[in-house]
Amino acid sequence: MADPPHILVVDDEPQITRVLRTSLSAQGYDIRVANSGEMALEIMKDWSPNLIITDLSMPSIDGVQLCRAVRAVSHIPILVLSVRDQERQKVEALDAGADDYVTKPFGMSELLARVRANLRRVATESEPESVIEIGDFRIDTGARKVTVRRREVRLTPKEFELLVYMARRPGKVINHRTLLGAIWGGQSTEQVEYLRVFVGQLRKKLEPDASSPRYIVTEPWVGYRFEPGE
Repeated sequence: MADPPHILVVDDEPQITRVLRTSLSAQGYDIRVANSGEMALEIMKDWSPNLIITDLSMPSIDGVQLCRAVRAVSHIPILVLSVRDQERQKVEALDAGADDYVTKPFGMSELLARVRANLRRVATESEPESVIEIGDFRIDTGARKVTVRRREVRLTPKEFELLVYMARRPGKVINHRTLLGAIWGGQSTEQVEYLRVFVGQLRKKLEPDASSPRYIVTEPWVGYRFEPGE
């Protein structure tokens, strides 16, 4: 029998950690709790989570710093919780390597759906490796490396997933709901802000001129189209 997925919950609010431990354990997940970023990193020295759920506002090592520390050694999904819903904080967390963002207070059904969607990404990483060579791009899905016109580009896990999904459908208009469902799961198909943030980040890293994109083209009111170049 396979071991249940391991989830590390990081939050300095005891009420939140109690609720999350109870609800996630009831779903069959193996849960450990840390009340600080430092404790989370200590736990990870001898225990490997499949998913991290972390608050942003914590003393000393906050959620953004924890994301950066984890991303330096691992591609495991990170789901961020915060009472703050301003776009600046969302962008900061996502750019630090977070995969998903849920604002407190949240519904447990929504959170569990996000957990399932992010754990599915872990499962798909066991699929056969492949290299996508198209136009100006070379994308090694096994090594998770991207080069554009022979220039290596460093992407966060979610940026990489989004690029791979579009690169496998060159020239095709992909609507917002399809992209959101494929990358973030069916519960996120109305979160167009996710796409705005991630497409903006991808353009900054991939495009010669992010203000005049030629690789990731906006189809107004519909979605995006990937044009890999000649």
